[in-house]
Amino acid sequence: MQTKVIRIADIATTPTKPGMLPVSPATIWRWVRDGKFPKPFNIGARTTVWDYDEIQTYIARQAGTPL
Repeated sequence: MQTKVIRIADIATTPTKPGMLPVSPATIWRWVRDGKFPKPFNIGARTTVWDYDEIQTYIARQAGTPL
């Protein structure tokens, strides 16, 4: 089984690059801390990623789109 992963740079928006969500990396981390956003996991000592399908599911639920 393969898991597609995504990094915070692709999820969050920065002044120079749009992301999947119109929020900053700090907001993503705050949501994770508060249990409002899927938790990431480490694939290396300095590499944190999220499961792509979990992020897509989160976005669909927030938009009220049936899965």
